[in-house]
Amino acid sequence: MDNELIIEQIQIGPMQNFTYLVGSRSSMEVAVVDPAWDIDGLLNLVNERGYKVTAAFLTHYHPDHCGGSFGARTVAGVAELMETNPVKSYVHKLEADGVKKVTGLSDSDLVAMDSGDTLKISDVEVEFLHTPGHTPGSQCFKIKNTLVSGDTLFINGCGRVDLPGSNSEDMYHSIQKLAALPDDTLLLPGHNYSDVPNATMGETKKINTYMRINDLETWKTLM
Repeated sequence: MDNELIIEQIQIGPMQNFTYLVGSRSSMEVAVVDPAWDIDGLLNLVNERGYKVTAAFLTHYHPDHCGGSFGARTVAGVAELMETNPVKSYVHKLEADGVKKVTGLSDSDLVAMDSGDTLKISDVEVEFLHTPGHTPGSQCFKIKNTLVSGDTLFINGCGRVDLPGSNSEDMYHSIQKLAALPDDTLLLPGHNYSDVPNATMGETKKINTYMRINDLETWKTLM
């Protein structure tokens, strides 16, 4: 176990979302991954732990992950976080316009990232991985041997590809990219859609049909 690394998995909201706190034990600095639904509750937890929020990481622009309106519902999110914790939000460069549209953030609030970019939270390095399919700019975060996957990969499924901006073929290639990670990588998904909240990649491959498909034509028959 890495004593320097902070990773907290928090189930939040009515859609079984997971928000994460990721950061450095020595500095107590953390990034909030996909802040949404109960920002006051998240900040209370941060304060109880003695953490300092220094960044927000967004996997994609859907309001259940970053806040905003969909249908008749308005979800608190990163905009509300910034009212008391004005930090930059790190988004994939192809997702920036979507994030601005749903959250009301401006260009100056965002840092546009590309696949392979890294960011350090004190001594903890985070690698940004572009994983399109669910949305054009979906991204995952690799921290040591842990992967925060948003709605790209679930323990027994993957994100929907029938929404505006979704692309089944892109999702296939993204799942292939993640399947190549070491089997001991811990998968932390964007929703609690399984019997367990997290699993290793090796365990996930045994139960997730999508991770065992290695040709595009077979993939298309399932999507």
